[in-house]
Amino acid sequence: MSVPVSVHDGTHSLPKLQIEAVLSVSPLKVTEPRRVRQVLMSENSQTFGGCYEIVLYYEKLNEDCDSVLAGWIVESLGRALVEHPLLAGRLHRKEQGDTDNMGLWEIVSNDSGVRLYEAQFPMMLSEFLALSEKEHLEAELVFWKEIDEHNPQFSPLFYVQVTHFECGGYSVGIGCSLLLADILILENFLKKWTEIHNSVLIQNEEIKTPLFYHPLLTQNHESLPTDLISRTPSKNEIHTMIFKFTAKDLNFNKELWRELAMQCVAEAEQKLCKKVGSNFSVLVKESSEVIKIVKSGYSTGMEMLQLNLNNEIIGATWNDFGDYDVTFYEGNKPVIVSRWIGSVADGHVSVIPCQEDNVSAVIIVSL
Repeated sequence: MSVPVSVHDGTHSLPKLQIEAVLSVSPLKVTEPRRVRQVLMSENSQTFGGCYEIVLYYEKLNEDCDSVLAGWIVESLGRALVEHPLLAGRLHRKEQGDTDNMGLWEIVSNDSGVRLYEAQFPMMLSEFLALSEKEHLEAELVFWKEIDEHNPQFSPLFYVQVTHFECGGYSVGIGCSLLLADILILENFLKKWTEIHNSVLIQNEEIKTPLFYHPLLTQNHESLPTDLISRTPSKNEIHTMIFKFTAKDLNFNKELWRELAMQCVAEAEQKLCKKVGSNFSVLVKESSEVIKIVKSGYSTGMEMLQLNLNNEIIGATWNDFGDYDVTFYEGNKPVIVSRWIGSVADGHVSVIPCQEDNVSAVIIVSL
């Protein structure tokens, strides 16, 4: 089944993206015991907004292979989710709060699955990449639908979109809730997944059609419910800067992450010539099992504590996270990788502790 999605560049209509198939991918085996990540939220920050998105562009390798990529992805992704089942989980609210009167939510690895979309774009990849409006249009190549704040238990936290271009070439778009973005950014889930993917291809090199591939059927597009393809516009005027905190042997307490957030926000505002707003969200990964979200701002107790951390805060880029090594066919590296933080209002800061390569934390500021 095929559903057209309008794409415009502001001066003339471009060919329409066609959504061809939608399905869910769950871990290949039942997750036992269930893994849980607590999400603590202050009363003035009751929102799950924000996503981390990546689009990886690949040139044509083999037309027969490229056409069944989504089928092989179903198998390899199901295997990869066995080790990272939270990506296939869902949010739900617990009755009690914590000692700081914060609402207590949980992400539970209930194997509900990630959402996989397969699409066609009737334009050559080289033509698309040459468009002056490419940066604004590529949001169509990664699916994201904001978490339903009233019924979050039904909202996927992770999306994959495989888009085939005319005459070969394809893109793989990843949309992930900021509540789980650390798994992609620091734990490098994409690289681990594609290593599994290539292993699956080697094991099945004599098989031309994957088990999970279903030939696309052309039907009346009105038969596909519109809520399956309604997405949240995610790539707007959001500018992001990334920092690394390199100090060691410090107690990563509330005062420290607040100071980190404030100093990184101040530097981002200066370099980007933009303001974060009077109130912005700060997401802190306190451990692999606990995420805390608070509303902060210059007027709500975020004054500088003068911990003299400037020498330990250095600039970083998305390229530090190795996405150019993500290959769905051995040797076919992406020609371009685009990444951004989307669907955030009034600014967002993520503080993610890290103990690799002499880095104590990664701080991501979106204005």
